[in-house]
Amino acid sequence: MTFIDRHTEAASGRYIVMRTKYDREANARRPSYTYSSDRTSNRSDAEVGEPKVRSLESITGMLDRIGCGYLILNRERKVVEWNAAAQTTLERQGEAAETAGELSAALRRLIANVPANFVPGSLSWVVIRSAGDRPVILNETGAIAPDGTSIVALLDRESRSGPNPQTLQKMFGLTGAETNLALRLAQGDAPLEIARSWRLSRTTIRSQLASLFAKTETKRQAELVALLGRISVLP
Repeated sequence: MTFIDRHTEAASGRYIVMRTKYDREANARRPSYTYSSDRTSNRSDAEVGEPKVRSLESITGMLDRIGCGYLILNRERKVVEWNAAAQTTLERQGEAAETAGELSAALRRLIANVPANFVPGSLSWVVIRSAGDRPVILNETGAIAPDGTSIVALLDRESRSGPNPQTLQKMFGLTGAETNLALRLAQGDAPLEIARSWRLSRTTIRSQLASLFAKTETKRQAELVALLGRISVLP
């Protein structure tokens, strides 16, 4: 599995908190909602089992693929590992951070007004809408992570990642021009706006759009954009 810009450093008004608990015997999830105004590099194999390592890396790899930021916290709740998307998300909140210590402080400030309990072995989603908004936090206590560590996923709802151009071409046999058009549509641009910015005729854009519909087996622009959104999670 390939990781993108992954970093590690040894440890030196009204809001909603949503928690999801797992019933191990029934193997079922029971969500409950409350409304209100180390993973270090020198851990031994004996401390962390191989299946747990694989589970942790599968989670962080998934977060990387969908363009989601993540922070791995040790038992002292300090950041020991992160990816570039986490830094970018915090920067949009006015929290420029490059080191583990700076990221730990930035996370504390981000959730200062929201009671958050990052349980060891859990995956916690921190959803942010825009700078200044209080985040929504979802804790998944059934996630697997090495003992004493937890994963915090930072999801910026205003940040959208598009599909991989190579993936689009392999899946649908798109030309370079069709791929570029698909990427612009996935970003929310209108066909006429694209035509003006590329200095192409409406007829040319409409022809390329018709070809996109045919190759992706879609009939409307909204259907095509929805498909592109689902494909954006693929590597």
